[in-house]
Amino acid sequence: MNNEVVIDGNSLTLEQVTAIARDRASVKLAPHARQRAGRARDVVDGLVARGAVAYGVTTGFGKLSDVAIPPNRLAELQVNLIRSHAAGVGDLLPEREVRAMMVLRANLIAKGYSGARVDIAELLIGMLNAGLWPPVPEQGSVGASGDLAPLAHLALTLIGEGTLTRGDSSGPSLDMLRACRLEPVTLQPKEGLVLINGTQAHTAIAALALVDAHRLWRMAHAAGAMSLEALLGTPVAFDSRIQDVRGQLGQAASAAYLRELLADSEIRESHRDNDPRVQDAYALRCMPQVHGPVLDAMDFAAAVIGRELNAATDNPLVFETGELLSGGNFHGQSVAMVLDFMAIALTNLATISERRIDRLVHPDMNQGLPPFLTRDAGVNSGFMMAQVTAASLASECKVLAHPASVDTIPTDGNKEDVVPMAMAAAWKLRRVVRNVRYVLAIELMCGAQGIDYRHPLKPGRGVALVHAAVRRVVAPLERDRVLSADIERLAAAIMNGEIASPAMVS
Repeated sequence: MNNEVVIDGNSLTLEQVTAIARDRASVKLAPHARQRAGRARDVVDGLVARGAVAYGVTTGFGKLSDVAIPPNRLAELQVNLIRSHAAGVGDLLPEREVRAMMVLRANLIAKGYSGARVDIAELLIGMLNAGLWPPVPEQGSVGASGDLAPLAHLALTLIGEGTLTRGDSSGPSLDMLRACRLEPVTLQPKEGLVLINGTQAHTAIAALALVDAHRLWRMAHAAGAMSLEALLGTPVAFDSRIQDVRGQLGQAASAAYLRELLADSEIRESHRDNDPRVQDAYALRCMPQVHGPVLDAMDFAAAVIGRELNAATDNPLVFETGELLSGGNFHGQSVAMVLDFMAIALTNLATISERRIDRLVHPDMNQGLPPFLTRDAGVNSGFMMAQVTAASLASECKVLAHPASVDTIPTDGNKEDVVPMAMAAAWKLRRVVRNVRYVLAIELMCGAQGIDYRHPLKPGRGVALVHAAVRRVVAPLERDRVLSADIERLAAAIMNGEIASPAMVS
């Protein structure tokens, strides 16, 4: 991918958001976007000059929308809006999510329906390119009228208030901006509303979580295939004919992927003709039927989130006809439901992985492997507690999979009477993603140990590559040691793409 992303309000992709948020790709505004945003700003200026009544431009906000604001207080109105709405609490969003939120906010202005000056988009881009980002609390948004509190914390820094961080340094926003040769903006009518109204906070988290989820989906197959080999399982259940007669796309893709990972396995050949088992347990045999729907869910999510990246989601929207139309594009229900859907889907990856881990360590079910994958069982506990950790994480995922988007609570004097709780869905999904990563790290660790015990027989080509990658990160367990650091290293390797095989290149 080119290390510069040009934004125009219409063509931003998940891959580009990830490149900006995580890889620090530089950002540039498309020239035609500047012109379109300028025309929208001219409409707003014209309405103000005529003294027209326009929500959030010459009136108060929400329940106060029937309060007319005198012309000499319009700028004060916009600044007060940002200050009053910066009421977030709790843990701060990580830098990558704030950077994603910043580019989405710039992209919204570039789309040309907000009526903000393009200078604000340029300031956001300048901050991204300089590595500046603000502290944004993750709690305080219900996802209606957009992510008001998180976006207000970002907006504060654009007017030179609050603090900014760059690398290891933090300081007053005004000082940090000027150190990077940037200047804060003085807000004009509607611009404060533009900066806080929209779905960009929870959509930013959704975009990055979706990219993580795809990586976890691939890793679940690598871990599952390794477990199947270690447990002397059969790949017959992955035969393409079985998948074809059902017709589910994700299932077929999952089975094909498993066949690639397991191809040319000496372990399989060693028990092909003398295995008394007709069928494996579901955690092995039904991987395509469980992993496959997760891919279907992610494909659906990618379509919804991909559209939201380029959506005009503030209010009112400015049209070149000269009209300001009030609507509800800021309502986050579409992405909130997708966030919940992904949490449910990924939880299934955690639960089936934990069941495979249990089979690997359980002396009554692990096909002759040492109890808890340690030769000196009794004196050594091996991976006993690693399975307990996986069970804890999988069960936590089940709690977190309860949907946030079915909840609602009235806010703003009952003006916002149906809300989607999108930010709650977003940070719940982030935690599910982390938990699944840990569970898969534990399965990789246990599966690799099981493969070691099948030596000198070699596993399938793809599994062998994954096994080698795992062994570059953690050593075999010869005797008991602290496993927490091993799990953390493997989880980090999954997140950073260090554990991969040719079959896992999307």
